[in-house]
Amino acid sequence: MMKWALISVSDKTGLRPFAESLTRSGWRFLSTGGTARALREWGLDVTPLSDWTGFPEILDGRVKTLHPRVHAALLADLSLPTHQETLRELDLSPLSLVVVNLYPFEQTLKSGASEAEMIEQIDIGGPTLIRAAAKNFRHVAAVCNPVDYEWVADKMNADQLDAQDRARLAARAFAHVAEYDAMIANWFRPMDPEGDFPETLSLTFRRAQTLRYGENPHQRAAFYRDPMSSEPSVATAQQLWGKEISYNNLLDADAALELIREFEQPACAIIKHTNPCGVAEADDLPTAYQHALTADPVSAFGGIIVCNRPINRATAEAITAPGGFYEVVIAPAFDDDALKLFQERKGWGRDVRLLDTGTLSAVPGGMAIRGVTGGLLYSDRDHAGLASMGWQVVTERAPTPQEEQDLAFAWKVVKHVKSNAIVFAKEQQLIGVGAGQMNRVGSVKLAVAQAGDRALGAVMASDAFFPFPDGVEEATAAGIRAVIQPGGSKKDPEVIEAANRLGLAMVFTGIRHFRH
Repeated sequence: MMKWALISVSDKTGLRPFAESLTRSGWRFLSTGGTARALREWGLDVTPLSDWTGFPEILDGRVKTLHPRVHAALLADLSLPTHQETLRELDLSPLSLVVVNLYPFEQTLKSGASEAEMIEQIDIGGPTLIRAAAKNFRHVAAVCNPVDYEWVADKMNADQLDAQDRARLAARAFAHVAEYDAMIANWFRPMDPEGDFPETLSLTFRRAQTLRYGENPHQRAAFYRDPMSSEPSVATAQQLWGKEISYNNLLDADAALELIREFEQPACAIIKHTNPCGVAEADDLPTAYQHALTADPVSAFGGIIVCNRPINRATAEAITAPGGFYEVVIAPAFDDDALKLFQERKGWGRDVRLLDTGTLSAVPGGMAIRGVTGGLLYSDRDHAGLASMGWQVVTERAPTPQEEQDLAFAWKVVKHVKSNAIVFAKEQQLIGVGAGQMNRVGSVKLAVAQAGDRALGAVMASDAFFPFPDGVEEATAAGIRAVIQPGGSKKDPEVIEAANRLGLAMVFTGIRHFRH
């Protein structure tokens, strides 16, 4: 029996050697449009699909492969005598191989094309061919990714493409079409009155890498990227140096980038288990790093560093000073001298990962996704900042100019600390953190213990309201002089009264920043 393959691809990567290999094993090709022209230019014999069906391409190519002869040849279950009889009556040979990839909807969307151009990139015939071939996978091989060409050709030429191989190709084919349809659905979504929260949420991610393990060594894991996202992130960053990045590295790096975007002046943060253990702003990056390190040098060891300016040799020398070590260093760029220093620093070897994010944008909007068993949570990202909301002084004493600066700094940081979150800051430097406690006064006590004598004259930020006066009383006893918090508690009058009695300045933002 003649072996027929239908080939119609937008992406012709790797197609020539694949087709030439099949030709040597006696395969015959049906094709359309540009693919048929390419096959002929390569000296390969090809039958135009319109000749095979007896029906021309019409509507400017919108209808090319949508024909009963095509789909009968694809969908015939050759294990059924009745289907074989139908093919004989129609004088049809079955199609045993479909090589199709779809119109470049993704690339066209990223180019900023018009609505009319986008509509023409919605492929109809391609997905129909792929789905038909994949449904009938026991008799038809559906190939839609050039990375599969070589092994498929080797197996088909040796007549060794087995049921498991065909099922593997079918799974990939349906995933390919599902991703394509999800991108189209998301392009149409702004036209839906339900907008950002449609009844059915279509998301698509591509595997970037299989990780050595997950959160713990006994767990398997992989990292997937949003193919439509161009925002500087851990998903788009380039790893310049170091061993393979881990699951926990990626979580920490994401938290680090979310935090560092808050700052306009040169800033550095040190992240441990997704919480900041050191943050500082300064006139230059080396100073910002040194100030960030002093917040909690014990916790900083083995953490992640992120900077919002390119790292030069001076900053690299500060980071790699004896006694310290970091899992990941993240920056918008690394100059050649800095990169060389990290690579050559004795004791660091390839253990440190260097991530180049490119230019970092301000705090972006967009949506946040978090998984729960059996579902996911989908929400706006927390991009509210003081610039958009301001604050209200609620105490008799207003903050001094220096306290105002420190309060604004502390508010940026506390937004990125796990709730219940308390941050102490002084002179644009983090000096104490209380994170993830079950009660707010417990977090205050942790921040007091970390800050020690440095709390004298410092400020405090709280991600949510104080339910009782005990939190501000504890902080004042340690030396805190000003407080920033959302307000909104039934006990606000009692908390404000306590602040006035203690001589504190307190401001309310009206915005809560829980981070679970």
